[in-house]
Amino acid sequence: MARLKTVYVCQQCGVESPKWIGRCPSCKEWNSYAEQMIPGASKKSSREKLSRPVPELVSEISSANEERISTQSHEFNRVLGGGIVHGSVILIGGEPGIGKSTLALQVAMHSRAIRTLYISGEESSRQIKLRADRIGAGSDNCYILCETNLESIHAHIKNVNPGLIIIDSIQTLKSGNFESPAGSVSQIRECAAELLRYAKESSVPIMLIGHITKEGGLAGPKVLEHIVDVVLQFEGDHNYLYRVLRSSKNRYGSTSEIGLYEMQDDGLREVANPSEILVTRHQEDISGVAISAMVDGLRPFLIEIQSLVSSAAYGTPQRSSTGFDLRRLSMLLAVLEKRAGFRLASKDVFLNVAGGLKVTDPAADLAVISAILSSDTDLPVAQNTCFAGEVGLSGEIRPVSRLEQRITEAGKMGFQKIVISSFSKMEGLQKNHKIEILQAGKVEQLFRMLFNN
Repeated sequence: MARLKTVYVCQQCGVESPKWIGRCPSCKEWNSYAEQMIPGASKKSSREKLSRPVPELVSEISSANEERISTQSHEFNRVLGGGIVHGSVILIGGEPGIGKSTLALQVAMHSRAIRTLYISGEESSRQIKLRADRIGAGSDNCYILCETNLESIHAHIKNVNPGLIIIDSIQTLKSGNFESPAGSVSQIRECAAELLRYAKESSVPIMLIGHITKEGGLAGPKVLEHIVDVVLQFEGDHNYLYRVLRSSKNRYGSTSEIGLYEMQDDGLREVANPSEILVTRHQEDISGVAISAMVDGLRPFLIEIQSLVSSAAYGTPQRSSTGFDLRRLSMLLAVLEKRAGFRLASKDVFLNVAGGLKVTDPAADLAVISAILSSDTDLPVAQNTCFAGEVGLSGEIRPVSRLEQRITEAGKMGFQKIVISSFSKMEGLQKNHKIEILQAGKVEQLFRMLFNN
C-alpha cells in the first residue's frame, strides 16, 4: 500500500513546502499554505516495468491531418480550427453567469452524431433538463451525470462509452487519493492530469469548464492551462447580449479566430455577420458617431464609436470610456490638444463602443478621433464613411494591417468611402474595390476632409 506523506501547498500558485510558512516565496501571498496528504510511491509500483515510447525519425512520422468532430456550431468550429480533435482536452473559462454551461450544453445537444456524457458537479439533472428544454435542441445521444468523485466518474465513463465528455466544472471534482477539499490546487491538478491521461489513451475528447479568479485568470494552478490542448475564454458584458469566444491557446489551430454569440431566451445564437448588428443605420445624421473598420484576430467587422463632448459642469473635466482603453483615450485627447489645436482640456469627454464589445485594435483610433471632433463641433460625419487608421503621438495617421479585409468588409456593408492613412500601400486597392478610398496623413488634414474646413 502506498505510504502517505504530509506537505504544505500554496492555494494560490501550487508551490509545495515540507513545512508551513507564512508567506509564499513564489506568489508572495500571505497565509496561503494548507496541509495536504499526498500518497507516496510504493516500492512495488516503482519496480514495475512500464512500456516506454521509442524514438522515431521525423521523416517516418505520419503527418496526416487530425480528424475532427464537427459540433454543428460554425462559430465554435471556427475558434477551434475546424472542430474538436480526437483525444484533445479543451478548457473554457469565463465569469459566472456569462453562459459557459449554456454553450457546453448546446455543443452536447447539437452533436447528435456522437454519444456525449455531460457531467455536472454544480447543478442537478432537473436543472440541466430545464436548460435543455429552453435551448430546444433535443438529442437522444446526450447522457447527464451529476457526480463529483473522479473514481465514480471513470466507472460511469466505462459503462456509457461516450465519444465526447463535458465536465462542469473542473473545480468541483475530487479524487480519493487526496484529503484536500475539491477546488484546491492539488485536487485540480490531479483530476486534470487523470482526465488528460484518459483522453490521450482513449482518443475521447474532453471539454472542461473552469472558474476564474477575481483578477480574471483561470482558477487553480497554472499547470492546468499548460497541460490542456485548448484554452478558450468566454467574454461579455452582463448588461449586453453579445458574447465573444476567444482562444488563448490552441495546439490544433490558430489563436487569432474569435466566435461571436448573442444571448437570447432560448440559448446562444451565433452571429454570422457582426457588422449588421453592431452598426446602426440612423435615419438622420447625428454628431459624435463614427464607424471603425476593425479586425479582431483574423475576423474583420465594423463597429460604431459614439462620443459626447460637453462643457465641464463641475469644474474638473471628466474622462469616461466604455469598451475602449481610457489611457489611450487620454493620449488621443492630448494629441488633439497639442497637434491639432482643439481645446478639450476644459471639457467632459465620454466615449462608448456600441454593443458592449471591448476594442483593442489600434485601427479604431481614427474613428475615435473623428467621433470626438464631430461631437465637439456638433457636425455629423457622413453615414457612408468609415475609418481605419492608427494615430501617433505626433498627430500622424499610421497605416494598419489587413487593410484589404477591412475595405472588403466596408464594401459589403454598403459604405461608399473609407478613410485610411496616406502612408498605406495602395497597389491594387483602387482597382479591386468599388468603395472610394480617402487618405489622410495628419489629424488636422482629417478634420478638413470631414467637415470641409
